[in-house]
Amino acid sequence: MTAIFNRRGLLRGLGASGLMGIGLTACGGIIPQAPPSNLYTLSPKNTFAADLPRATWQLVVEEPYAAGGLDTHRIAIMTNPYEVKYYAEARWAERVPRMIQTLLVESFENTGKIISVGRQSVGLRSDFNLKSELREFQAELVPNDPVPTVRVALASKLIQQPRQEIVAATNFERRVKASGTDVLSVVQAFDEALGRVLRDTVQWTLRSGNTA
Repeated sequence: MTAIFNRRGLLRGLGASGLMGIGLTACGGIIPQAPPSNLYTLSPKNTFAADLPRATWQLVVEEPYAAGGLDTHRIAIMTNPYEVKYYAEARWAERVPRMIQTLLVESFENTGKIISVGRQSVGLRSDFNLKSELREFQAELVPNDPVPTVRVALASKLIQQPRQEIVAATNFERRVKASGTDVLSVVQAFDEALGRVLRDTVQWTLRSGNTA
């Protein structure tokens, strides 16, 4: 079994990934298996500026582009500026770009300010598409400090349809230092840093779309 935790470390669900630790061969021998991974998920944003405008247009949120080191289920940590490593026995519940797309859609819905928002795959006829590139999504270590800082950066473009015209572009980046060196503390820092980027992106999108 693989445990799935939310940002508070509480058990959120169980995935059937086979027997823990052992498996039987046809001749009755025992083959050691890889240890199960804890799966973590982050939370959408649900608090926004009081003056957030209402949008009467429809939005498609595309899956963010991410370079190979970030387009993964694994939780990245950089111990120097040139090398990406990953936490052992810990995974995100979805590929990082897919997870962020899901959280963006949920965050837009949580505003209660937009008439319709969805993924590209649902066939929604949109007035705008939100394209984005995930440029940073990792914990980072600096010399002589064992506690990592999480860095999240998302560059976004708002594309007006059907002309495929870029009407606005921006880049949001946030850093949050973890409260400890354990994986759960690092995941909580990811949740806070990404939450700030989600809020910034949602508010910017609604205001930019209305202006356009």
